[in-house]
Amino acid sequence: MSERYSFSLTTFSPSGKLVQIEYALKAVEAGAPSVGIRATNGVVLAVEKKFTSKLIDETTIKKIEPITASIGMVYSGLSPDYRVLVKQARKSAQAYQMAYGEQISPEQLVVRTAAVMQEYTQSG
Repeated sequence: MSERYSFSLTTFSPSGKLVQIEYALKAVEAGAPSVGIRATNGVVLAVEKKFTSKLIDETTIKKIEPITASIGMVYSGLSPDYRVLVKQARKSAQAYQMAYGEQISPEQLVVRTAAVMQEYTQSG
């Protein structure tokens, strides 16, 4: 029954759920795990590459991307969503660098990227 209420990102089902959000969470659950470990002298990002088809060229799938010289990004979920966020994060980092003459902090980049994610969640 809730399937009939999934036509809009912000439409609640009769049970009070946002079905599109549940779909997004299922996409993350289906994705390969990714882990970030902070050490005293750096960070280690690790991800499992899980391919669902033999037709996929493994060399074209990048699950870890540099955003700046010292900030990287990793994902679990859908590749197209990730590519949009990587592009936006790089633009935010570049705009910050041009405006303030210094590299964006990871915390500030997270705030800006989360705002983009929220905007896409509400407007599609």
